[in-house]
Amino acid sequence: MADYDYDVLVIGAGPGGYVAAIRAAQLGLKTACAEGRETLGGTCLNVGCIPSKAMLHASEYFDAAANGTMDSLGVEVSPTLNLDKMHGQRRDAVKGLTGGIEFLFKKNKIDWLMGYASFKDAHSVEVDGKTVTAKDIVIATGSSVTPLPGVEVDNDNHIVVDSTGALELPTVPEHMVVIGGGVIGLELGSVWRRLGAKVTCVEYLDQILPGMDDDIRKEANKIFKKQGIAFKLSSKVTGVEVKDGKATVTIEPAKGGDAETMEADCVLVSIGRKPNTDGLGLDAIGLETNERGQIEIDHDFRTKVDGVWAIGDVVPGPMLAHKAEDEGIAVAENIAGMTGIVNHDIIPNVVYTWPEIAGVGLTEAQAKEKYGEVKVGKFPMMANSRAKTNHEGDGSVKIISDAKSDRVVGVWCIAVPAGTMIAQAAQAMEFGATSEDIAYTSHAHPTHSEAIKEAAMAVQGKPIHI
Repeated sequence: MADYDYDVLVIGAGPGGYVAAIRAAQLGLKTACAEGRETLGGTCLNVGCIPSKAMLHASEYFDAAANGTMDSLGVEVSPTLNLDKMHGQRRDAVKGLTGGIEFLFKKNKIDWLMGYASFKDAHSVEVDGKTVTAKDIVIATGSSVTPLPGVEVDNDNHIVVDSTGALELPTVPEHMVVIGGGVIGLELGSVWRRLGAKVTCVEYLDQILPGMDDDIRKEANKIFKKQGIAFKLSSKVTGVEVKDGKATVTIEPAKGGDAETMEADCVLVSIGRKPNTDGLGLDAIGLETNERGQIEIDHDFRTKVDGVWAIGDVVPGPMLAHKAEDEGIAVAENIAGMTGIVNHDIIPNVVYTWPEIAGVGLTEAQAKEKYGEVKVGKFPMMANSRAKTNHEGDGSVKIISDAKSDRVVGVWCIAVPAGTMIAQAAQAMEFGATSEDIAYTSHAHPTHSEAIKEAAMAVQGKPIHI
């Protein structure tokens, strides 16, 4: 047997990579992780999921104080925004969590190879000028912002920014134009809207949140409009000109027509993400990407090159941190000779706006295409006692089941704690639950989660509170 430096080398220390490294080390494999950032955790912990949630949470408090929600509860305050302090608590959260991963690496005796890795052959990479070998190598390099042709991002100037730059704005813009009505654009647009910016969202499609259930997309659009976000749907941005500290955005109908311009203090480009495969030296091992820039894998996360595996945003599937984490555990277990499995049909998706939006499984349209006949149960949050008491009546829960078996195949909800509520639905679906199973499971009262029970009862045509 060849003599390798490591049993497993993971390239990338994001949610997929660092989890894969920890799990491999737990299984007794000598493990290293190559990461070029100065801190571990990848995009998610450094400039993505975690810092954006810190700003979302803080801005919710400010919005509640500034726009009457707290007043309606009998708490009379006049808030003053300290944006520097708000940024500081965000940075503290990031520092604590990235430092926690570094501690876990030390605890599990994982070597952090500081630098970006590039393949020399299937069992060796170059990191910071040094060659490192491993029996198995896992590609977990994540993704980066998709550029918009003709629009140049310059985060340092704070005028045309991507998601990273939108987290670091030193002042609240008077008018922010968000290009893209997906998860990231709506979350960051919500942050700055709450802090006082006028926000306009431009979306190429005829509705926001592509990939989610149509009913949920329409309802979310109405809620965001009520909150003050303006939308230009079926529209495309064809240019952004920066002059004298302002941006002029040129917008055209998606299907052709007369262009219009809109002035903004800040433009957030948020049209998606692309896999990070440049610089890996994939050609050195004969590995190609597909038309979407992804690395193709089999069910066990093997690439076509023996000894090379791939997980997370660089492989097909949703670009979600928790999907990458699950794959990180599974790939380490497969490398160790165990059976690592991820059920990609049940990966929850959450939008951390206010209220939150979450879904798991199939949309109603997808379910009808797959099963033919389906049953649908809906329950409005305004009829949920906890939501009503908390003045959180916007939203609803929708459950979709196969009409023949009653097995739940999709759950979609808009509710303040929807991201937490969806875990129950995912677990139920993982165990093959029917809508009746959920309906006859006791739910604590009063809780938001009772809306899931009522929606399940509605599938059978027997909700209690509507």
